[in-house]
Amino acid sequence: MLSYRHAFHAGNFADVLKHWVLVECIEYLKQKEKPFVYFDTHAGPGIYALDSDYAQKTKEFETGIAKIWNNPDLPEALTDYCQMIQSLNDTTLNTYPGSPSIAKARLRETDRLVLSELHSTEHAALGETFSHDKRAEIWKEDGFNRTLKLLPPRERRGLVLIDPPYELKEDYARAVEFIIAAHRKFAQGVYILWYPVVERYRIDDMESALKQSGIRNIALFELGIEADTAARGMTASGVIVINPPWTLKKHIDSGLNTLVEKLGTGRAFSRSERLVDE
Repeated sequence: MLSYRHAFHAGNFADVLKHWVLVECIEYLKQKEKPFVYFDTHAGPGIYALDSDYAQKTKEFETGIAKIWNNPDLPEALTDYCQMIQSLNDTTLNTYPGSPSIAKARLRETDRLVLSELHSTEHAALGETFSHDKRAEIWKEDGFNRTLKLLPPRERRGLVLIDPPYELKEDYARAVEFIIAAHRKFAQGVYILWYPVVERYRIDDMESALKQSGIRNIALFELGIEADTAARGMTASGVIVINPPWTLKKHIDSGLNTLVEKLGTGRAFSRSERLVDE
C-alpha cells in the first residue's frame, strides 16, 4: 500500500466520476447553514501537476478529464465540476485537484476537514497544501482507524470519502468492514466508497456484503470505458454512496451517458442503481 502513488492516475476517467459525485454531495450538504466535517481516509498529496514525470509517464488524464474539462457542450450537471478544473488552469490543462483540494475549495469557513495519509511523501505534500488552512487536521495514520476514532463528529453532520489504493486484495473487504463499523457510530453520515473494477467478482462481493449489512439507502454509480476484462487492468470504476442526497441520482443520470460517450469506446457502459432503498 505504501508504494502507491495516485499521481500516475490523476485525472483519469475514474477520478472524473468520483470527483463529480464528491462535488455534488458537498454542494448538497452546504444547503443547510449548520457546519459539517469532511473525512478523507486516503487523502494523497491533495493536488497534482499533470506535467510532472509521474503524470506524464502514464498520461491517464488524456483519456479522462482532458476530454471534457473545457468542452462547452456538456450537460448542466457536469458544468460545476468542470468549471472548478478550469479555475485551476489557463488554456492548457496542467493541474488537477485531488479530493482534499476539492473539499478545501468547496467547504465553508465553518466546516472542517480531517485528512489521513500514511505514505510519507504524500503526507508531506498534503501538509504543504494545507499549511495555512486552519480548518484541516492532517494525520499520518491509517485512515480507517483514524476516522473511526473520530466518529461521530461533534457537528453531527459529515461526509466520508473512502478511497483506498486496492493494492492489497484485503482492501475490498476492509473498506466494507469500515463502512459497517462507521455507520454504527454515525448512521446519518454520507459515505462515498470508490472502487476499481479489475476483477468483477470482487465488486459483486462488496455489493452483496453491503446489501446484507442492514444499512439502508445505498446508491451505486459506475462508469466503464470498456467491457469488463481482467486482461486489461481497470476498465471501469464506480462509487457506492450511503445516504446519498436525494438529488444525486437525477444529477448523475443526466450526465453519465455523456461520460460514456466522451470517455469510452464502443463497449463503454454505465450503471446507476439503488442497491438498497431507504
